[in-house]
Amino acid sequence: MSITTRRAGLSDAALLHELAALTFGLACPPGTLQSDIDAFIAKNLSEDSFRGYLADPERIILVAEADGVPVGYSMLAGGPIADLEVAATVAGAGAKSSIELSKFYLAPDRHGSGAAAALMAATLTEAAATGAEFCWLGVNQRNERAAKFYTKQGFEVIGVKRFLVGDVWHDDHVRLRPLLP
Repeated sequence: MSITTRRAGLSDAALLHELAALTFGLACPPGTLQSDIDAFIAKNLSEDSFRGYLADPERIILVAEADGVPVGYSMLAGGPIADLEVAATVAGAGAKSSIELSKFYLAPDRHGSGAAAALMAATLTEAAATGAEFCWLGVNQRNERAAKFYTKQGFEVIGVKRFLVGDVWHDDHVRLRPLLP
């Protein structure tokens, strides 16, 4: 299987929405209502949302393909960290300049295939190219698969944050890793 990555373009908005609809629920803790997942996708991961993300110069979206078939995506978000507590946590860990790994999702049938590692390598290369010294992310504390992957990729837990899906607040770990030049 040949795994490649590429930058997404405006014409990929529908594709990214489809990948998001397929994968977002995998990151939610057990017991999250499907109606809440669907509402989150409709509000934050719709085709229109992705058009906005793709037009934003502070964002970089990559698509991973296995033998030409899209299997995952990542999104980096630059600029100031909107959540003041997260900003303080990241700064307190010594990160003077950082970029957020806002989204990192892979189709469930591609877990363990090497596609995630290839997508992460490309994502971190893009992150470093922005001039940021660190990359940070938030991941649900109960998402053990993701936690193992992010640990393997050098992301260390530095704090916690809250993430709202529907009417339920979920607890996320904030993870950080240096970007090597």
